[in-house]
Amino acid sequence: MSAPTGPAVGGTGDITVRRCTVTVVRRGGWSWGPDPRGLIRQVVDALPELLADHFAERLAGDGPDVEITEPLTVTVRQGRPGGPGRPPGGDPPVEVHFAPVPVVEVPAEPPAADAASLQDAFAESFAAEPEPRTVPGAAALFAELAERGELDALLALLPDETLRTYLLALLGADDPAAARLLAELVGRALAAGPAPAEALPERLRAAAAGLDAADLPRVLASFLASADREEAVRLARPPAGPRDRPDRADRTDRAAGAAGERPRAAEDTRGARATGEVRVRSALPFLLAGPLARIGYLDAIGPALAGIELAEETPLFAAALAYKVLGVTARGWRRADGDAEAAAAFAGLGPPVADERLADFARRVRPALPVLDGVLALSVGRGHDPADPLLITGTTHVDGGLFLVDAQGMFPVAWAAEAAGLLPHWQTCGRPPVLLCDGPLPPGTLRELAAAGVPFLTGVRPLRGDPVVRLPWRTPLWAGAGTAPDTRLAAELPDHAERLADLVTALVTERRAVPLARDGGLERTVTLAAGLGLATIAWTLWRDRETPDPTAALVRFADLEATVRYEPGAVRVRVPRGRRHADLLAGGLLADVPDVAWLGGRTLTFSAG
Repeated sequence: MSAPTGPAVGGTGDITVRRCTVTVVRRGGWSWGPDPRGLIRQVVDALPELLADHFAERLAGDGPDVEITEPLTVTVRQGRPGGPGRPPGGDPPVEVHFAPVPVVEVPAEPPAADAASLQDAFAESFAAEPEPRTVPGAAALFAELAERGELDALLALLPDETLRTYLLALLGADDPAAARLLAELVGRALAAGPAPAEALPERLRAAAAGLDAADLPRVLASFLASADREEAVRLARPPAGPRDRPDRADRTDRAAGAAGERPRAAEDTRGARATGEVRVRSALPFLLAGPLARIGYLDAIGPALAGIELAEETPLFAAALAYKVLGVTARGWRRADGDAEAAAAFAGLGPPVADERLADFARRVRPALPVLDGVLALSVGRGHDPADPLLITGTTHVDGGLFLVDAQGMFPVAWAAEAAGLLPHWQTCGRPPVLLCDGPLPPGTLRELAAAGVPFLTGVRPLRGDPVVRLPWRTPLWAGAGTAPDTRLAAELPDHAERLADLVTALVTERRAVPLARDGGLERTVTLAAGLGLATIAWTLWRDRETPDPTAALVRFADLEATVRYEPGAVRVRVPRGRRHADLLAGGLLADVPDVAWLGGRTLTFSAG
C-alpha cells in the first residue's frame, strides 16, 4: 500500500507501507455476526483513513490520498479455540484477497510537448456544471404508483381539489393518467347522488352508467380522446360557488402570471449554492434524506411539485423539513442561532430562508401536499403488522385535528381533521386495534370510530351518548361497544400515550417550520415526513436494545455537527468520527442518496472527518 501524494515533513516523497497488521477486538459474545467476510471488507475499507490519521503528523497539509496499490491478502482466524460451538483446535484460517487499485503515474515535470495537453486535461476536470436536470412530471409519479399497484389507493386519499389540479396538469400530456384521476372524480360524483351527477356531461353520464370502477378509466380515456380541450377543462373545474372564490393573494398571483411576471418565491432557487463549504451545527436534517428515499418519498417531491408548476421551489420544501428537526422556535416564531444556516445548507440555498417566503410557498403548495402525505401513509401501511395497535391523539396546533401513529416505533401515518379521514389509513394497515391517547378529540370521534367498526380503547372520558363501555381496570378505561377488551393493550396504553405526547410536543408544539403560514397544511406535511425519518433512525439503531423512540433520535443527534461541501455533481456531508458516526454507518444510514430533487439532482454523500 502506498500514499501517492502528500510530501513528508522536511522533504518530499511517498510513504510506503510494507507490512500492516490490523487487529479487530471482539467484545461481548463469541460470534462475528452473520457475515464475517463483510466485516473484513469494512475493516479494509476503513484502512486508508486509519493510515492517513496515523501518518498525519509526518505529512504536510491535509494529509495524503491513501490508496491500496499492491495486492492485499487478509488472513482471519475466526473464533477462539474451545469457545462455544468451536472445535478444540479452532477454525481454519480464512484468506480474503483484494485486488489493487490502479494508480496512474504522472511525471513531476511533463515534457514541453505534453504541457498543453496536460493543461487541457486539467481544465476539463473543472468543466462547467452540467445542464440543470429536467424534473419528472406528475405523470411519472402516477405511472410509478400504477406499476406498484398503489395508484388507486392514493387517488382515494386525495381531496377533490388536488384531483382537479393534477387532472388539469395531465390533460394533453398523459391522457391515460388523466383518465384515472377523472375516474375517481366521476365515481365520487355518481356515488354522491343525483345532484352531483347532473353536473357531468350527458354523454359521459350515459357512458359511465352501470360501469364497474375497474372499467371506468377505460371509458373515460376514450371520452378524453374524443372531447375537445375546452370540454375536458370544464369537466376538471370545480362547480362555481362562494367557496371557490380565490383569495386576494391567489388573484394577485394569477394576475401576475397573466402579465408574464415571475412568481415571487421563484427567486429562492437562484441563490442556490453550487460550490463552496459551510459548517452547520446539526447534520440531523441530512440524516432524514436516506430514510425518506427508501420509501419513495424523496422521489415523489419533485414530480408532485412539478404538477403544480412549483418544481423550482423544492428547496423551500427542504428548508421547512429541516426546521422540523432543528432548534425549538421560541414564542412560536423565534429561531435559535445557527438554525437558519443549517436549514439553508440542507436546502442548498444561501442563508437566510425568510419565513415570509416559506409562508408564501405554503399557500401555493397546498394542492400537492395530499399527494406527499398519501405516499408516506401508504408506505407505513405496507409495513404495519395488523396485530400491533395504532395510536390516535388530538392536538390544537396547526389547525387541530387527529394525529395517527403506528405504536411500534412511533411511525407517523396521517393527520386528519376528523376520524372519518383516518378510516382509509386504518383499513390500509389491516384494521388493527386503536388506542386513543390523551388529547383534545373533535366531538363525535368515538361515535365515528364505533360506527366504522374500529376496535378501540381509550382513557379519554367519553361524551354523553358515545357508544362505549367502561372496563374494570385500575384506571378509568373505556372500549368501543362490542369490542373484546385486550388487557395487554390496556397495560401498554399509558406508555404509548406518554411517548406519543413527547413526540407531539417536540415536533408540533415546540418546533414550527412555517410560523407565518395562514393554514397548517405544509406544517403537517413536514411534521409527518420528519417524524417518519426520526422514527426510522431510532428503529434502525436501537430496536434491539431499547424501545425505539423518534424523540430520542431528535435529542441524540441534534448537536451532531457537520461540514457540508457543494460540488457540481454531489453534496458531501462530513460528520465527526465517534460513536454516533459508527452507529449510523453500521445501520446503513450514511449511504449515498442519489438524485435529490432540491439539490438539482446531485447525490448526497456522507463521510467521516
